Amino acid sequence: MSVMLVVRIQSDLPIEELERRARERKPEFQRVPGLVQKFYGHDPATGDACGVYFFESRDALVKFRESELAKTIPAAYEATDVRPEVFEVMFPLYEGREL
Repeated sequence: MSVMLVVRIQSDLPIEELERRARERKPEFQRVPGLVQKFYGHDPATGDACGVYFFESRDALVKFRESELAKTIPAAYEATDVRPEVFEVMFPLYEGREL
């Protein structure tokens, strides 16, 4: 079963700098085993940024969370708060577009 990880980050950095850093790190995330997709988001009302990750399995998620790359996320964005949440994917809105 697919697993979704949502990581919400508070940072005092401006959104332009957060985006620059995220784009710079993109190739590292493209090499994560079992990571099917990642979306980057921003809440203009709070300034928070988020990453929404889709993993092919819970095992892939566990391995990612134990990785050095995952451990560098707070420092990379100078996070003042990090809130990860994990969900099992129930079903997609559009059939045939499964992650």
